[in-house]
Amino acid sequence: MAPVTEHQGSFLSRISRRNQIVSMDVNHEQELEELEDFQKHVAERFTELLTPSSITTAAADSSESDPILSIQWLRKLLDAFMSCESEFLSVLTSNPAQISKSPLDKLLPEMLDRIVKALDICTAVVNGVDSVRQSQRLAEIAVTALKQHPLSDGSVRRAKRALTSLLAGLNADYKDKNGGSSGGGGSGRRVTSEQWSSFGRRSGGGGGGGGGWCVSKNWSVAKQIQAMTANLVAPRGGEASPIYIMNGVMVMVMWTLVVAVPCQTSNGLTVHLPLPKNQVWASAAASIHERIGEELKRKEKRCVGGGLMDEMQRMERIGVKLMEFSEGFRFSGGEEVVAEVAEMEEICRKMEEGLEGLQRRVREVFHRLVKSRSEILEAIDHNHI
Repeated sequence: MAPVTEHQGSFLSRISRRNQIVSMDVNHEQELEELEDFQKHVAERFTELLTPSSITTAAADSSESDPILSIQWLRKLLDAFMSCESEFLSVLTSNPAQISKSPLDKLLPEMLDRIVKALDICTAVVNGVDSVRQSQRLAEIAVTALKQHPLSDGSVRRAKRALTSLLAGLNADYKDKNGGSSGGGGSGRRVTSEQWSSFGRRSGGGGGGGGGWCVSKNWSVAKQIQAMTANLVAPRGGEASPIYIMNGVMVMVMWTLVVAVPCQTSNGLTVHLPLPKNQVWASAAASIHERIGEELKRKEKRCVGGGLMDEMQRMERIGVKLMEFSEGFRFSGGEEVVAEVAEMEEICRKMEEGLEGLQRRVREVFHRLVKSRSEILEAIDHNHI
């Protein structure tokens, strides 16, 4: 075989460099295509959450609709999150070499930290669902008492006691005849959401509870959310990246959960989520955040944050009406609140059917995040970051 000449060697080097450039171009095109597909996937999943049947008022009561922040809607939100998270891992692991390159080498550690905070939030939400179950049980006591025929003074007193505790737990803006808060007599003292959650656990409220989870009194979901939004900055030039998108989705979903479900120290949740509404993937998510944010501002003007679950808001509204009836009861019969009692009973039925599934879905998200974090760490170790 003839030896390779200097000219031939130079030619082969040029061919090799050209092949490397072509390979880089192909990889870049593949990354752009995967990024575009990922953005479309995120946009589609969150747009589904903004369908006409979902954009209903909190007062709507249609068995065919799932209002924003209703139990069924929250389950759909978590399904969308897990779907997006699965697509994200697929994009991230399709080209493992990119993990060791800038900017991923700096963004991934921040994402891993957000995942840890999200795990804490998931655990808090699981426990928060137990406090919602406690509200459900109090509402059921009131419903049972007010369905008695004929309605007696004793039944009304029993309903009133349950409603007093219920409205205190829901932080309802209700004043009794003496001008006091429904939850604190004449003193006007409110029961905070974390106190109510603690009461629910002490009372054994809810099956499938949080497994005895407890945190220091200084821990708060609001601080966790604020920490998760820190350094969540769009890449230079406003271009999207898979990690930035997934970080934004994760923060938005966790924020929505703690707004809907009463958790420990959940006041102070009116935070700005840096979702670039002009980008395809973020448009629907930003719209959802704006809608919920407006309702949260109204809620926080009169009580602590959190607990905006659609069923809880309806329970509060009906509970106030039933309390007013109970305080004015003079053996006049219960016909005037038959509709309210029926609606409260329907709310309790939806909670009974949906809360366990919601709690199970949150646990699934927890385990999915644990697995994802392990896979990302393994990929980082493999690429020797």
